[in-house]
Amino acid sequence: MIKTFLKFSVLFLCVLSFQFGHAHEGMWIPSTLAKLVEGDMQNAGLKLSAEDIYSINQSSLKDAIVHFGGGCTASVISEEGLILTNHHCGYSQIQSHSSVENDYLKNGFWAMNHGEELQNPNLTATFVVRIEDVTEFVEKRTKGLKGDEKMAAIADVTRALEKGATEGNGYEASVKPFFYGNAYYMIVTETYRDVRLVGAPPSSIGKFGGDTDNWEWPRHTGDFSLFRIYAAPDNSPADYSVDNVPYTPKYSLPVNMDGLKEGDFTMVFGFPGSTDQYLSSYGVKYITEVQNPVAIAMREASLSVIDAAMESSDKLRIQYAAKQSRISNAYKKWIGQNMGLERFDAVEKKEAQEKLFVDAARAKGFDSYAALPDEFAVLYSENEQYQLARTFLIEFFYYGPEAIRFSTNFKKLASENASLTENGKMKEEKERLRNSIAGFNKDYDAETDRRIMAAQLAIFAERCPDVLNSPTLNTYLAKYGNSKAAADAIYDESMMDNEAGLLKLLDLSGKKQVKILNNDPIYKIGDELLEAYNGKVRAGYENFVNRESEMMEEYVKATMELFPNKKYWPDANSTMRLTYGKMEGSEPQDGLEYKAYTTLDGIVQKYIPGDKEFDVPERLLELQQNGDYGKYATDGELRVCFLGSNHTTGGNSGSPALDGKGQLVGLNFDRTWESTMSDLMFNGEICRNIMVDVKYVLFIVDKFAGAGHLVDEMKLVSSAGAESSRGEQKTVEPVTN
Repeated sequence: MIKTFLKFSVLFLCVLSFQFGHAHEGMWIPSTLAKLVEGDMQNAGLKLSAEDIYSINQSSLKDAIVHFGGGCTASVISEEGLILTNHHCGYSQIQSHSSVENDYLKNGFWAMNHGEELQNPNLTATFVVRIEDVTEFVEKRTKGLKGDEKMAAIADVTRALEKGATEGNGYEASVKPFFYGNAYYMIVTETYRDVRLVGAPPSSIGKFGGDTDNWEWPRHTGDFSLFRIYAAPDNSPADYSVDNVPYTPKYSLPVNMDGLKEGDFTMVFGFPGSTDQYLSSYGVKYITEVQNPVAIAMREASLSVIDAAMESSDKLRIQYAAKQSRISNAYKKWIGQNMGLERFDAVEKKEAQEKLFVDAARAKGFDSYAALPDEFAVLYSENEQYQLARTFLIEFFYYGPEAIRFSTNFKKLASENASLTENGKMKEEKERLRNSIAGFNKDYDAETDRRIMAAQLAIFAERCPDVLNSPTLNTYLAKYGNSKAAADAIYDESMMDNEAGLLKLLDLSGKKQVKILNNDPIYKIGDELLEAYNGKVRAGYENFVNRESEMMEEYVKATMELFPNKKYWPDANSTMRLTYGKMEGSEPQDGLEYKAYTTLDGIVQKYIPGDKEFDVPERLLELQQNGDYGKYATDGELRVCFLGSNHTTGGNSGSPALDGKGQLVGLNFDRTWESTMSDLMFNGEICRNIMVDVKYVLFIVDKFAGAGHLVDEMKLVSSAGAESSRGEQKTVEPVTN
């Protein structure tokens, strides 16, 4: 029996090594570095201690890492609250300030003093105060509980912990499960609410290569933008006010002016969004064979319309810029993810892993563990319709024709008209709707929207499960015979795409409002889809999620018990993580080599005058032609982007790339196309993250844009010792161990 178990252990670890075992794999909780990987990191080239990276007793690298807007990462790079993130992370803010007259998307934006910096309502910058392991506390209060009773107990414990951590200090706290509930950590944070736009390059730099180069290598994109955090005079978080002052950080990152050599240690510090490394073979198969193909088809349909519309006028280009970016980014990612997972036989590897898991569990007498893979098979088979219906709701309702989603704003007016009148709330509700109508129509085009519906409707009608349906949609499709004619009729008969008509609606009597809305086809479609989801899909989907979570908790626990000598890392869940690797290229397939970095010369080689993706500003061409790189060159070249073997995902956009001394060397913004498989299965041989070189960022700010005053704020350091900032002659010692 022992020999059999040892044999299974070796085989199982061989399979695990592909998924969990590569030296550069993992997204590590900063507070666990000392216990788990500090030695490995130092052997790889780290010159700092774990305490230098994460400390609650003194300032450390973590105090310069910002959760930007809740979806990206940024880093503090000056003592005046200047923060650096991706151009695509700040894209919606840049777009919101743009117009045909002031086209900041096309021309860029640079504030030449604090007074020119632009406020951004609802944009936040969040710092981590501390991370606490509260697993023992939670487990004591949930011992022996299961199902709903356990979930209720966890909710009670979570509230108590969060309340205790935040009373009287202005902090926020969130207790989150890790390893599917086998561990719990409380993250205490502080959020600043006045974040202003400082600088952004033109899209011909910040989005150079567009959708064609997205998720590709070689890359030449200057994907960065600059913002500034403002605080109350006492440096505390505050809503926007003219009395606010630039935030004074606990720590700001020094900038490495030497550049990297291939093979140098790198680490990426940020807030990765979501990974599923432990997912069963049935989960991976569903994603690759069902979910991704549907989502790709729906987004391809809408993008075909949006891209054509943006080509037709500057107004539409600006209106749909941020929307197109959001839709296309995931669309191309999913294509690459499927490509990588299928090419490297991810499902087969998962199946092999599960077989070895079963054999190992049986060898040790754990029959309940051994039954788990078969239970996953049943779970996915019985619940596919609920998962797929949810995907269609997301793609059609939330990312498809906007008028459908917008129509739900009128729910109260259509169903609670009398109640609003009786309670004196009608005036308030109409004012809310007027504001909603104005905000919606700022970036809306009715003709584009109807074409999106026509493009997506054919796919929706053919492939969406019956549990999610709209009788109104079905009626129009049956009557008109095809998706284009049905969409035209729906929009012709609706007022949801008519700003003037909606404003007039608000002036009618209550009965007329109710009658018009309840006969409006777009309103009815939106209402019916939500009703179908809430009535027929939500419960089934939530039951699936809860059951899978329970099973995954047991599966991960079993894996750790059976193979206790492995260092396990938790899936990303939008909490602070650090990943490390080195600057290195790869050979993703036979005969294809990815070099470790690109240069400005490559931009000129890709240059296509007037092209929406590959045009280049005249000033940048002039600087390249003259070799006018100043101190921003490395070995005589101006590097633009470089590759690293750091394990990243969405949410790491904007994350600082740091060297072994904790100095800023770049800005993470992407992965190579085949590397998108790393959300589900990491392959250390090919998975590479893409970073823009920080010296290229400074070159654009200083030499291209003439905003050198921003560089003056930063701490520029080199191997020769401290280097003075350009304007104020400040010196800063380089970070050392």
